[in-house]
Amino acid sequence: MLGETTRDRQAERREATRREILQVAWELARENGLAQITLRDVAARVGMRAPSLYTHFAAKHAIYDAMFEQAWAEYEEHAARVAATLPTAPRARLLALAYGFFDFAVADLARYQLMNQRTVPGFEPSPAAFAPSKRVVRDAVTMFAEAGVTDRGDIEIWFSLIGGLIDQQLANDPTGDSRRRLIERAMTMWADSVGLPPEPRDPHDHDDPGADRAAA
Repeated sequence: MLGETTRDRQAERREATRREILQVAWELARENGLAQITLRDVAARVGMRAPSLYTHFAAKHAIYDAMFEQAWAEYEEHAARVAATLPTAPRARLLALAYGFFDFAVADLARYQLMNQRTVPGFEPSPAAFAPSKRVVRDAVTMFAEAGVTDRGDIEIWFSLIGGLIDQQLANDPTGDSRRRLIERAMTMWADSVGLPPEPRDPHDHDDPGADRAAA
């Protein structure tokens, strides 16, 4: 009938298969380690022959590339949700941003490793896969500028502090919150060092969205 949209069922099936392959690749990464993914294992779990994977991904690094893009797209959505509920005061905003990134990172070791560490030898994300990451950093830099922090070195130190706490949490206390409890202290030292003015605590601002949950 006129006006109806013609469905491309073959394209839909291909996209569904790609999603299944990526889901299986993440499962294997979480079970065996990110760098231990093999096309043979992925194919076996999906239920196809290994050569058939090449009709969907040209090589194993192409799977990593799609996983990298997916991971950063997920964080981009997460960051947008966090940004919608941030406090107004600069220190409190940046502290809430730190908690948001920390919680997302420690929730999935394999995802964090692919996003932020060179765990897979020889893998470099394509420009398309890297695009969500660039947008996230751009938005973060804008947020820092709005708080009065424009020196790139100061911003890199902020990222390094959070990254270090994440690494320590995942390595030494993966099921606990010992390093999470250090975030406010670390962010206070950083804010003092870059000269952010102290601000009175607003009872309506919640620096740590997970504080009530952790105390429950």
